[in-house]
Amino acid sequence: MHEPGNADPTVTQSQFQSATSPVMPDPPIDEMVDGGGGVRPHWRQLLGVMTGLGPEELRLRAAALNAALAEEGISALSPGTAEHEWRCDALPLPIPASEFAVLESGLAQRASLLERLLADLYGPRTLLEEGVLPASLLWPNPGYLRACEDLPGRPRLHLYAADLVRGANGVWHVLADRTEAGNGIAYALENRRMMARMLPELFAPHLVMPLRPFLDSWEDTLRALLPAGAESAGVGLLTPGTGDPYWAEHVLMARELSATLVEGGDLTVRGGALFLKTLRGLRPIGLLLNRQDGDQIDPLELAAGSAHGVPGLLDAMRAGSVRVLNHPGARLVESPGIAAFLPALAQRLLGEELILPSVGAVWLGDPDALARVRQQPRSWWLRPALDGRAAPVNLAALAPARRDALMARVAADPGSYAALAAMGFSAAPCVAPVGLEPRPIVLRLFLVSDGQGWRIMPGGLARALGPDDPLAGRLPTRALSKDVWVLAEQGASLIGPAVPAAPVLVIRRTAGDLPSRVADNFNWLGRYLERLESAARLLRAAVSRIVRAAPTPRELAELEVLGACMAGIELVPAGTDAALGAGSLAQAVLAALRGQGRMVLLLGQVGRIAELLRDRMTDEMHATMSGGVRALRESLRGQAVRPYHSPRDEHHALEEAAVWLQRALELSAAMSGLIAENMVRGGGRLFVDLGRRIERAQAIAVEVAAALEPPERADGARAEAGRVEAGRVEAGLRLVLELRDSVLTYRNRYLGVMQPAPALDLVLADAGNPRGLAFQLSDATQLLTAIAGESEVSFAPEMATLLARAEALVRDVQRAPDQAEAAAGLPPALRALSGLIGALSDDVSRHYFSLLPATRTVGVDALAIDAGGDGLLGAA
Repeated sequence: MHEPGNADPTVTQSQFQSATSPVMPDPPIDEMVDGGGGVRPHWRQLLGVMTGLGPEELRLRAAALNAALAEEGISALSPGTAEHEWRCDALPLPIPASEFAVLESGLAQRASLLERLLADLYGPRTLLEEGVLPASLLWPNPGYLRACEDLPGRPRLHLYAADLVRGANGVWHVLADRTEAGNGIAYALENRRMMARMLPELFAPHLVMPLRPFLDSWEDTLRALLPAGAESAGVGLLTPGTGDPYWAEHVLMARELSATLVEGGDLTVRGGALFLKTLRGLRPIGLLLNRQDGDQIDPLELAAGSAHGVPGLLDAMRAGSVRVLNHPGARLVESPGIAAFLPALAQRLLGEELILPSVGAVWLGDPDALARVRQQPRSWWLRPALDGRAAPVNLAALAPARRDALMARVAADPGSYAALAAMGFSAAPCVAPVGLEPRPIVLRLFLVSDGQGWRIMPGGLARALGPDDPLAGRLPTRALSKDVWVLAEQGASLIGPAVPAAPVLVIRRTAGDLPSRVADNFNWLGRYLERLESAARLLRAAVSRIVRAAPTPRELAELEVLGACMAGIELVPAGTDAALGAGSLAQAVLAALRGQGRMVLLLGQVGRIAELLRDRMTDEMHATMSGGVRALRESLRGQAVRPYHSPRDEHHALEEAAVWLQRALELSAAMSGLIAENMVRGGGRLFVDLGRRIERAQAIAVEVAAALEPPERADGARAEAGRVEAGRVEAGLRLVLELRDSVLTYRNRYLGVMQPAPALDLVLADAGNPRGLAFQLSDATQLLTAIAGESEVSFAPEMATLLARAEALVRDVQRAPDQAEAAAGLPPALRALSGLIGALSDDVSRHYFSLLPATRTVGVDALAIDAGGDGLLGAA
């Protein structure tokens, strides 16, 4: 909790937060029971179904419901599921239509009031001149953005949410207004989807108002709110990215509203208009649903240095080319201090009494209000006057010394505080491990404006509060919630919105609207998947030889080559390629699977980029990848905590490593299959394939070079050509065929006779071998042609030239009088070819992804930094 002017260390911020329990002085009123002690009519049928299920079945269904939410719902979508444990109670919160109608009219009135209040405070400010509202609630308010004064366009308030509680008298009271973002709609949708799937019996006897028509109407409203002259422009949902605790909601909302999910780096302002940066150029955006802090949207005029904003966005708003909803400064009217003046403001601006009363709020800058609070502090909750995100402090829950210290600071700066009258409110039954338990309920409802009127979502999000849950403030990411049912009257017809008139759509089969950032992330997903697979193949080949009781001389030679290959890609420390013995190599291999080893970091990168692309993946793809990565990580953790002190322990660890590596390869194969069968052949699919082809092409060139490299002598020179050279080349080529999964094909063609030219042809020049270099370069050429489309810039000819170079290397070996000697001389040319592939990849990245602000870093150090995920906007 933020405390203005806090200079007294006796009551700390953490101590305040520990005293935010929603303990009430009055006993809660049961939602199920009316004033006469009877069961409310809308609960009777629900209780009948519950009785039919029985307590044990109800508990089982509740467990299945929350398991499904963890695996498929908001928690599964959110990076870091431990911090995003969203649960749904198996019992809904039913509200009859007549009662909901009162809530609808009261909240629509309140939203209209806040819209007019924003218009005045960001315009003529007559309320300040007339003394209706104190100036001290405006000028120092962090929600007041001076740069946003007189921005054109209505509505300023498009999405409005309100938190409500039912008082002891059975009347709903507004606890807090949410005017900046109003999070929670996606949570409500997920609750309804999972409830209908897991507990269909509860729905059968009830006429529950559906949520889909509200979303359809909202989508139509967004199109209608596009600025004049920008009717063909796109609608975007602006998110801070995966680091935001509500990112999963942003993903779901963008899908439901057919909006493009964008980050600040995806957008640019040119000539007073807002554009999305795509592969085919700039695409106009006419409307932004803003889901980040208003002061972050334009670093030129608001929060300087904001990593999430769009420079020049406010200028584009002033030009009328784009509309941003809600108004960037809408957070201003969330302030608890302003809430104390809403009854008077309703009389002044609307000429009406508030239909829905507020929880008794006072601003302590008023001497009379301050005196009342100081006289009976245990009857109040305390909040910062200017911060609607801070949870209230229950003064009754504080120890006397701490309460006195806090009240002393309030007396020193009363205008910085507001207070809410403590009140009892209703509780609803929740499924508990044994029977049912009552929990206090905070209900959040949502309304959307088209500039003329307000439409309410016929449902909402109810939080069932536990002892440590905050009463108000930011929507928590760990909570027990309830599906909110609005029960239609018997005989009522459920009618959705009328189908709006729309122009005939032009058929399109291109993916040029793919944002550059997304294409870049797909490219890196392909590259990291390939790195993980290549590294797993190398490690598996090494482990299979190390665990043998008595490796043959050929296997020892292959281990030396494998050590060189692994050291070349930093899987094992430099120097492991020397003839240090199987024991030394075993330790290096196991180290790659522990702590900050290369495989651990690669796995982390695959998982991180999968989260960055969550909104672009089908549920099946994301579940396969995230579930596979999670299982591999947990397996590694289990291995890491088991130390080994003897050769037998080490042997067992190597056998476990072999199983883990096989599972990693299976995950890579599963993802390859899903990408091939589930993704449209364009857009993201092109870039994930291109990333894999480029990464595999470089890996093949490096592996073959390492396999053919002559061993170093003690003086550091390379051995001369001869019989030892021929044996080294043969062992290296056999290993390359194994790593490239081409042994069977070679045997079928050449009956096991090993010669350099045929083996190199299969691995380097055969365009029909999907594990060979020629296939990668040929396929990359086709991918680059498809990506370029009709553009004048294409990198396909350069890639085709590299393919010709690879084919020429094999021809040179085929024509040489001593193929082994010619093959042994290939490593410099192969490494040069790998460098040329990397350089061409850099050119492709600069052309298609150069508008991204984030810097690409590659290497073990970079992986270690990126694995933390702090403040990175890009993928690699």
